[in-house]
Amino acid sequence: MVPYLTTALTGPLLELEKRLLDAQPTIEHWFRQQWKVQSAPFYTSVDIRNAGFKLAPVDTNLFPGGFNNLNPSFMSLSIHAAMGAVEKICPYAQRLLLIPENHTRNTFYLQNVAVLAHILRQTGLIVRIGTLIPEITQPTTLELPGGGRITLEPLVRTGARIGLAGFDPCAVLLNNDLSAGVPEILKGLEQNIMPPLHAGWATRRKSRHFTAYQHVADEFAQLVGIDPWLIDPYFDQCGKIDFQARQGEVCLAEKVDAMLKKIRAKYDEYGIDQPPFVIVKADAGTYGMGIMTVKSPDDVRELNRKQRNKMAVGKEGMEVSEVLIQEGVYTFESINEAVAEPVVYMLDNFVVGGFYRVHTGRGADENLNSPGMHFVPLAFDNTCVMPDRSANPDATPNRFYAYGVIARLAMLAASIELDEALKESKRAVMETAAETA
Repeated sequence: MVPYLTTALTGPLLELEKRLLDAQPTIEHWFRQQWKVQSAPFYTSVDIRNAGFKLAPVDTNLFPGGFNNLNPSFMSLSIHAAMGAVEKICPYAQRLLLIPENHTRNTFYLQNVAVLAHILRQTGLIVRIGTLIPEITQPTTLELPGGGRITLEPLVRTGARIGLAGFDPCAVLLNNDLSAGVPEILKGLEQNIMPPLHAGWATRRKSRHFTAYQHVADEFAQLVGIDPWLIDPYFDQCGKIDFQARQGEVCLAEKVDAMLKKIRAKYDEYGIDQPPFVIVKADAGTYGMGIMTVKSPDDVRELNRKQRNKMAVGKEGMEVSEVLIQEGVYTFESINEAVAEPVVYMLDNFVVGGFYRVHTGRGADENLNSPGMHFVPLAFDNTCVMPDRSANPDATPNRFYAYGVIARLAMLAASIELDEALKESKRAVMETAAETA
């Protein structure tokens, strides 16, 4: 069930994993206490990079689109977790409206929608799929590879409620990250929307997420007695960027230079004989767009026109004006000699599975979320929460447990991030009201 995995430079990582295994009772108790205070997002996926000397999240997605890549043998984990998530947010829910991305030509994504709908239906919900695509004005059935199909229906707004013709849902689940903004039809609804609208990329920023993650990682590192850098990538942010007009270039080059120096100092401290690198990516957005690997400030100053055009536009054609400067974390994991990185999926606060994103045409210091990637499902089962403390730290259950710990830290950070964003939104509304009065 689990593919052969090769991990290089495991010495320091083995020490980190041993710390996590030794502290497992403390870690699980700590997580339980955190979830008494914080509400977990409905679902989350976390991209993790294993550098051998460092294990850290590099991206956290609150609208995961790869449920079709999970191992189907362990579907029951997702169903049970979804039952808990639905009961917490809408305990009397019977009808749920699922709103996906507008990717009618992306059959891989549509398979994700089909699997997600299946999981939700298995919880006892009546699930139908609405669409924001204006051209779809009547129920439209799309065929999927392998013989499956899904039906998309046009959304109907009635007062402060949204639904479909003859279908008034108790709750709405978004699998659309709102990169192009929040549509008017979704604003001011009285129904529960999961995740909340402010979780979308119209307002969310990766820099805010990693600020929250930094605080979580610091507290966790103190708990288990490790250097927080081992689980936390350095980051910075640069706003008012215009790649095509070459505006903000000085800010970006200077921050890249400072970041590389910080990373190099840590590499020297740990005796790591690898060149440091930085990932520059859009501060808002997904799908691997607007990302580049940088090893020198000159790489920023010497971008050619093609590179500038690539960095200037994100998903839905949105202009990139803010970027995250993130410490590059190597991935020294491979499957069949192809570079790989784990992606962990969670429903509510439970790890339900994951897969390796694999790319035969990319290196250990490059973004793997790009055309040409493929996915290898992993049978996480109980291994993410039930490690074998009698086995070697790098035994499969223990490696997976480490993945699960890091992913849950990122999910906890996302929960804190969303709470802070909601508070900011409420403050802004109050200030606007006060000014109007």
